[in-house]
Amino acid sequence: MLRALAGAGPTPVVLIDGPSGAGKSTLADHLVAAWPGTRPPTLVRLDDIYPGWQGLDAAVRQVTRCVLEPRQAGRAAAWQRYDWDRGEPAEWHPVDPASPLIVEGCGALAAAHAALSDIRVWLTADDTLRKARAIARDGEVFRTHWDQWQLEWEDYRARENPERWATLRLGGEGAMPDSAAATRPRRFGGNRRRRAKLDP
Repeated sequence: MLRALAGAGPTPVVLIDGPSGAGKSTLADHLVAAWPGTRPPTLVRLDDIYPGWQGLDAAVRQVTRCVLEPRQAGRAAAWQRYDWDRGEPAEWHPVDPASPLIVEGCGALAAAHAALSDIRVWLTADDTLRKARAIARDGEVFRTHWDQWQLEWEDYRARENPERWATLRLGGEGAMPDSAAATRPRRFGGNRRRRAKLDP
């Protein structure tokens, strides 16, 4: 993947999409750590943006209108965190136009994002493994919402055909490194999807 970055210019936009538990956040973390050059990328996690369990489409719209479109047009870009504890939108986070950008999460490869990005990664893994990872990460709270989230994901996938836009396709079957598991907080420990996850 680092080879793909070499020809993408100094400030590429990288999108990482795939189903829950495929390893999107872990891949994004490793990519940030191994990023070439002196300016690290800005990392935007859709987990921080979804406004509730039925918020996939709303998060996609926010990333399109507030992050990717303004960035490409040379305007100020930002994303708004959703506070899962309070059940309401929270603070805005600016996106530095002079830095590379990584957007990771279910919904990153929406059709509207294809022309607004440089590298598009589709990541997948076995369904049983994905669910086991998600439950291990978020505990029993996610188990009760798994089917609901899967339906939302399947609707998005049927409508947007995200795999079609991928420039790289990867399997996420490898085990998550112990160091990554140890440093990534659970989604439900404050903000459900706050800062951590393997993905939604």
